[in-house]
Amino acid sequence: MDRNEIMKILPHRDNMLLVDEAYVEYDEKEGCNVSHGKYHVTGDEFFLKGHFPGNPVVPGVILCEMLAQSCCVLLADDVSEGTGTMFSGLKEVKFKTPVKPGDTFESKCQIIRKMGAFCFAKGEGYVNGKKAVSAEFSFVLIKNDGE
Repeated sequence: MDRNEIMKILPHRDNMLLVDEAYVEYDEKEGCNVSHGKYHVTGDEFFLKGHFPGNPVVPGVILCEMLAQSCCVLLADDVSEGTGTMFSGLKEVKFKTPVKPGDTFESKCQIIRKMGAFCFAKGEGYVNGKKAVSAEFSFVLIKNDGE
């Protein structure tokens, strides 16, 4: 999927759409569908301007958002016109390697379980094959209010 296809699933736009491309594949080892996402850190992102001057690093909360957005492609069949997803929780978050301008952040995520409108997932993000972040997170499927 390219950004235009991703925008059919995610409500994020402009400087908050943090997935440039994504795809889903069945992972034999995991026994489930796994999403793979990429985001190319250009250095022009708003969140790098003050984090940190002279040594820009992608904030951890943004790395978690990148994981969550790339995971949402697994929910493409659950998201329809008038519905969307919203982050509902994070746990077991670990940051290993800084992500900097010029890096390509690659994510690998899977849905662990679904309970009603809630989806529970886990994911990892890498730069050049080196783990940058891992986390467990959850979403809730919501009706968009149109505002």
